[in-house]
Amino acid sequence: MNADAHDLKKLDPTLDPFTNLENLRLPQAFAETAGVKRLLKTVPVRKPGSQDFVRVHPELRLSPAALIELKDDRDMYLVTPNMVHQLAGEFFTATLYLAVTRQSVTFLWPVRLPNPDGKYLEWHRSAAEAAESAKSKWIRIVPNMGLGAYELFEAVSPNIPPPVWPEASFEEIIKVAFRDRLIDHPDHPIVKRLRGEQ
Repeated sequence: MNADAHDLKKLDPTLDPFTNLENLRLPQAFAETAGVKRLLKTVPVRKPGSQDFVRVHPELRLSPAALIELKDDRDMYLVTPNMVHQLAGEFFTATLYLAVTRQSVTFLWPVRLPNPDGKYLEWHRSAAEAAESAKSKWIRIVPNMGLGAYELFEAVSPNIPPPVWPEASFEEIIKVAFRDRLIDHPDHPIVKRLRGEQ
């Protein structure tokens, strides 16, 4: 750099990107301007992590859905309506909410519905209340064993950007989430496993 250019930077600090780091910060939608499109190939089915602030889509959800959770495998299976009579006592009903973290990780949040007898555990009630709150604000849920429910925390910073929702349709998202975990016929390996046939 010649002396004249160096002197010019002293006079006009906007020419030196290091004088204002905002000049180096990527915009929120930088991927859109980079000529690439993020493909949605994995959609976890889980509750939010206790350190994750999340938002829930105000409209996109599947309810009621029949789900089987294999706790040893940490897998969640979606049961088609024609199979629920064969799996009585094995599944639970839930609302599957489309949710996203601050890091733009898309996931499906299964929130249990009341039992057939109308009983609603406080864990499930507080999760449902959290999902409803997350439709309009960034929230975090933390299990409180002494309370027997989730505690809700709301992000209060006015600078948090709105959620970035995937471009894929909700049908595509459900398909990606359960592509290998849909119980839709009596010979499904999970059905056989629950019957003790495997």
